[in-house]
Amino acid sequence: MATAARMGRKVTVATCALNQWALDFEGNLQRILKSIEIAKHKGARYRLGPELEICGYGCWDHYYESDTLLHSLQVLAALLESPVTQDIICDVGMPIMHRNVRYNCRVIFLNGKILLIRPKMALANEGNYRELRWFTPWSRSRQTEEYFLPRMIQDLTEQESVPFGDAVLSTRDTCIGSEVCEELWTPHSPHVDMGLDGVEIFTNASGSHHVLRKAHARVDLVTTATTKNGGIYLLANQKGCDGDRLYYDGCALIAMNGGIFAQGSQFSLDDVEVLTATLDLEDVRSYRAEISSRNLASSQGPVRVPALRACPSQASRVSPYPRVKVDFALSRDEDLLEPLSEPVEWKYHSPAEEISLGPACWLWDFLRRSQQAGFFLPLSGGVDSGATACLVYSMCHQVCEAVKHGSQEVLADVRTIVNQTSYTPQDPRELCSRILTTCYMASENSSRETCNRAGDLAQQIGSHHIGLNIDPAVKAIMGIFSLVTGKSPAFSAHGGSSRESLALQNVQPPRLPDQVRLLQRRHQPHWRGQQDGPESLRPALHGALPASRPAEHPGSAGHGRAGALGPRTGVPDGRGRHGSDLRGAVGLREAPEDRQDGALQHVLQTPLRVEGRLHPQTGGRQSEAVLLEVFRE
Repeated sequence: MATAARMGRKVTVATCALNQWALDFEGNLQRILKSIEIAKHKGARYRLGPELEICGYGCWDHYYESDTLLHSLQVLAALLESPVTQDIICDVGMPIMHRNVRYNCRVIFLNGKILLIRPKMALANEGNYRELRWFTPWSRSRQTEEYFLPRMIQDLTEQESVPFGDAVLSTRDTCIGSEVCEELWTPHSPHVDMGLDGVEIFTNASGSHHVLRKAHARVDLVTTATTKNGGIYLLANQKGCDGDRLYYDGCALIAMNGGIFAQGSQFSLDDVEVLTATLDLEDVRSYRAEISSRNLASSQGPVRVPALRACPSQASRVSPYPRVKVDFALSRDEDLLEPLSEPVEWKYHSPAEEISLGPACWLWDFLRRSQQAGFFLPLSGGVDSGATACLVYSMCHQVCEAVKHGSQEVLADVRTIVNQTSYTPQDPRELCSRILTTCYMASENSSRETCNRAGDLAQQIGSHHIGLNIDPAVKAIMGIFSLVTGKSPAFSAHGGSSRESLALQNVQPPRLPDQVRLLQRRHQPHWRGQQDGPESLRPALHGALPASRPAEHPGSAGHGRAGALGPRTGVPDGRGRHGSDLRGAVGLREAPEDRQDGALQHVLQTPLRVEGRLHPQTGGRQSEAVLLEVFRE
């Protein structure tokens, strides 16, 4: 019994979700160190971080620059010599150039020594991902090479070279294998063969952005992997807005043998989140011992057949991984009485909650990093701009909740934004009045009904609201056009062509106000006592996939025209398969007493249309046939 206790079999491992900023090397370093410190405080002896966490995932073409590689190495050097990283295996992500080829790598080190550099083998290159533009996949399965360290690292580690390639770590008590993001999603993931070769702990460092219901897919992939093959699986992910059009939604997790033992938050304003779990390696071993089909596959000898008839899948299952021996144990000698983590049931957000929370978190990150004073939104009284306003209100609600729960980082950021060092937000409506300015931009083709809806909604969410008539600006533009061309275009209702009518719609709200809101943004600080003008928001006019690429929908994701932001990009717009998602999200932040007859309900009841396509009024009313132009599927 005493001998069994000294063997050690209970391991405490840590994974994390970090809000890393692209090219913010100093800030990224501090967040990495903080996560390692928290992991050690919780008793962990292995810490996994997100993909490319040192430089930030969204560096885009800055990966081509030598400075990005240099500064990443400088951060690695700081980590290697920090006392915080002692007595814990640290797994960090960064770009590395090997033999003049750039790789997306994991660098695993312990006590100032680099154990292994593991390059990514399957690159994400679909949808919003363009990793093949900047990196090359490592194609030599189960092979390593010597990587000669730069002198600045050699001086610290006293190592001339380290293993570079597809290998696993063999500690005194277990075996650890790495996957990187996309490799989990491939048809034949590395964890399959690693598990057959005796790897007991799998790690996955991800840079995975938010898509509706994507959390379901992540959890299914991890639990299925460990159900079929047994083992412990750690998943780390980036979180927040990395400075581009994407929102990374965390969801770090720890799983074992098909069950979840630690769940990270999907939408959080905290920059650093660390999960730990204490698990028994014997549970993995006994679980695997009961799967006879797995054991038969693991014990097969090398398949010796002619090359033309060789079966790669069978041969690969029995081909062993190179092992890097590590004189370190994740378990402790006396761990018999150490309590184990209990399995938990994964709690998913509803689609409406995802729509309400995800874009709101993206807005908060963008606002605090831009150092602007808030947002400016043309509010038309329709569903699109109304939904965008509600996302800002949802952001204010999350900020107040974070401050209420003691987040000093969020409190410091909001004080910087409102330019008041003693301010503490408590009421979302009051905060919304400080950072959101809405404006109804009326023309002769606008209706009293939409004006009232916009005003009522602004009052309900608490935004600072302005009513503005832009007819003088419209007439000025039309006068310049007539002066230059000698022609006066007309709407189709007045005998003009369809092209003329379309052109005239583009000098109506919300298209004309690009210049007007630019003036509002720059001059608002003078009459509201702010330190800088607000960012301009633009309602999205379609329901594309989350964070659609600009080539597919110009100006739709992130940066729009005249510097506008489109937080609603990719959110289903009330039509099609997810028809009720947006309407449900808009209603989530409505106070219970307002849900029967509040302004949001009136906005939700309006037909969905292209906001701003205003035609001349007919008989005192706008032509409903064209004003309420409903999107076709």
